[in-house]
This record gives sequence, structure tokens and C-alpha cells, in this order.
Amino acid sequence: MAQLTADDLATIRRLAATVDTTALCDVAKDVKVMSPALRCRSANPMVCGPALTVRCRDDFLGVIQAVEQASPGQVVVVDGGGRETALAGELFARAALAKALAGIIVDGGYRDLRFVAACELPVYSRHVTPMAGTTVRPARVGETVSCGGVRVSAGDIVIADHNGIVVLDPATAIASLGAAAELMAAEARVAERLAAGAGLGDCLNVAEHAERLARGEPSTLRFTV
Repeated sequence: MAQLTADDLATIRRLAATVDTTALCDVAKDVKVMSPALRCRSANPMVCGPALTVRCRDDFLGVIQAVEQASPGQVVVVDGGGRETALAGELFARAALAKALAGIIVDGGYRDLRFVAACELPVYSRHVTPMAGTTVRPARVGETVSCGGVRVSAGDIVIADHNGIVVLDPATAIASLGAAAELMAAEARVAERLAAGAGLGDCLNVAEHAERLARGEPSTLRFTV
């Protein structure tokens, strides 16, 4: 696992604030996308930070341990096996807010939506349910887990927005975010041309691309502005 410095993390957060997960998916070959079944339950969908992982099954003691061990800016990522049992609720969100964590993502159930729905802490879960699990199984925090159908290791960079949740390798996160920023700059130029009356064919190599494909030649659709 790559060891990121404080400056690295600051750069990642600065770049992540300017790009969408869609752009990351377009440029990063190693990006992992969590299942869209994990939905934002709070008022703020924007997540960016290194993961602190924990695996639980119908018992939320491990989530308490993870929140307690987490440092400011980390994202608590919970492998709950996709089960419906609630593994966290209002008090977890309040504790995470007080510690300045970057978010909580639970592949399982979350509850106390009366508070959570208006909470500024980003909270994602697969299910909403009033039924909580037990608190009798201590867990190991920081092991590689499965969340939303992808493997997540402690320190992986988790980024989420209105489109969904992605996971980046910390060793390549800055490069991927930089490429995503360049793509979004190109898309902004296209948007300006479209607003001025241009068509997609004026901004993309559509005709050339289609002709090459028709001849059985390799081709890539790309911006021309």
C-alpha cells in the first residue's frame, strides 16, 4: 500500500473537489466502482478520503471500533455482507462528525434517517432498516474487505458524488485525478461550443471515427476542441 503524505492527501482532496466520478471512470484504468445499490442517505453525497475498513456480519461492534480508531479525513468503509441488518445510525454519524471523518459507507443497513437525512456527514448504505444488529463480535479493523462489490483495502482513496462511489489505488490517485481534471476542462470547452450553436460533430471526430470503424480499422472517439 502506498504511503501518502499530508501534501499528497491535500492534493487529492483539491483535485477531487474539481472533478466528477464520471470523469474518473473515463480516464482511470484501475478505478473500481461500487454498486449503485449503495445510496447516499444524508444531505451531502461528496466523499473524498482514505479508507479505514472493517468487516461485520449482523453485529455493529466492529463499526464502533472503526469509528473510534479513525482519524480526521478518513472514510469508514463497512463490509456488512449486503445484509439488511442496520450496522450504524444517528450516534455513529454524530461521532464521525465530531471527529471530522470524511464519511461512512456501509454495505448493509443504516437507520435513524430522521437525523441522518439532514446530516452533512456523507453516509451511504445498501439498506435502510430500523432493526439493529448485536454488539458481541469484536472485529479486526484495517483488513481488505468487499464493499459494494469491489475490494477495498485500508488506505485506498474513496471518492463519491451524485453519480456514485469509486475507489482509487493511492499510488495512482493523483495521476488519475489530474487526467480527470484535464478531461473535464475539455468537456467545458465542448459545452461552450454547444451553447454557441455548434453540434457534437463540430466538437468530436464523429465522422472520421465512424468511417474508420466501418473499414474495420481501430479508432477512438475524441474531442477536437
